[in-house]
Amino acid sequence: MRPVGAGGREMVWSIDSGLESKVVIVTGACGGIGRSVAEAFAQAGSRVLATDLHQPALDELIAALPGDGHRGVALDLVDEDARETLVSIATQQMGGLYALAHTAALLIRRSSLDQVTEADWDAQIDTNLKATFFLSRRVATAMAEHGEGRIILFTSQSWWTGGFGGSSVYAASKGGVVSLSRSLARNFGPSGITVNTVAPGQINTSMLLTDLDPAVYEKMRSETPLGYVGEPDDVSGVVVFLASRHARYVSGATINVSGGYLMY
Repeated sequence: MRPVGAGGREMVWSIDSGLESKVVIVTGACGGIGRSVAEAFAQAGSRVLATDLHQPALDELIAALPGDGHRGVALDLVDEDARETLVSIATQQMGGLYALAHTAALLIRRSSLDQVTEADWDAQIDTNLKATFFLSRRVATAMAEHGEGRIILFTSQSWWTGGFGGSSVYAASKGGVVSLSRSLARNFGPSGITVNTVAPGQINTSMLLTDLDPAVYEKMRSETPLGYVGEPDDVSGVVVFLASRHARYVSGATINVSGGYLMY
């Protein structure tokens, strides 16, 4: 006998994600996690609209993705016109917009708080928090026309721990993303849009490794219960799940992907 869900509906489990042919925006698509996310969506049958700052890197990414119908466009999402262009391409040229995976972020690592400048503050808050709000709002407006959508934002384990040394501004911006995502989930939920946040721990990317003391890397690895620093593929599967039909009742959540380094 098949299980019966709420309202007497028959429940049939399927690994089908429901993402086939759906248009998915992936920001920061040329970064370590962003590239893996773009590849995962393409493998799930989605049509990927990838964006980052440099067109040649995007062209290389798009050429390598499986499937058809992908596009790459270089944009700086701090710019309002760039956000409008991105949504316009998705809705008018690619035929719709189902999901946003917003991996783009900026980390300016300083050795101490005393070295943090106001320019450091403005650049990170504008990229990591301000652009996230306005991009999410614009995307949600487009999704609401179809009565469904998935917004997946990115924070960092530092939203929970706080920043070490001169990374406090980055941590503050990522804490803001968690709070923001909950507000967005409340506001966009009535339109059939879920909003969730992924919180990667130590993931083997250029952002993690830039100016990182090898001893600190080894300490992170040894203190992770699973015994290794994660790879981008350890994150991308979570993103695809949150965009899939299987996560349709998950909203306002922050998913911890840290190999047990953090537990909450």
